[in-house]
Amino acid sequence: MSLNIRPARPEDVVAIFAMIRELAVFEKLEHMVVADEAMLHDALFGVRPPCEAIVGEEAGEVVTFALFFHNFSTFLCKKGLYLEDLYVRQSRRGKGYGKLMLKALAALAVERQCGRFEWSVLDWNANAISFYEKMGAAVLPDWRICRVTGEALTALARAE
Repeated sequence: MSLNIRPARPEDVVAIFAMIRELAVFEKLEHMVVADEAMLHDALFGVRPPCEAIVGEEAGEVVTFALFFHNFSTFLCKKGLYLEDLYVRQSRRGKGYGKLMLKALAALAVERQCGRFEWSVLDWNANAISFYEKMGAAVLPDWRICRVTGEALTALARAE
């Protein structure tokens, strides 16, 4: 079977959201999913969508997705492409679909004249780290993600 990669369409939201839930279960983070299909639809196809997605279809069925957005590098003074999530349904793994999706995103980054293409990976996911390194990615050991959410975000916004 071959994979047809294309931009996501509104009718793909149900399949993408189902895979987001599968990803959350895999990462043992399902308790953090507060989004729903309507929120995802708005994020991808609303008035000012903050993100985009591509999907991969096998025989007309959406079996993989990648959700991404642009960030910016002050050092390069160029936008970058940031991959938020890439997921391939478990039943479709081992066919090279992850590699094809990364290749499609890299091509999009080049087409859009991005200075870099980056993403995060959980430190315990040795398979993913190995896969990304084989694809030419450097896993940056000195960088850590800083995150402020919920009450802490509200408190920081109100800090004097």
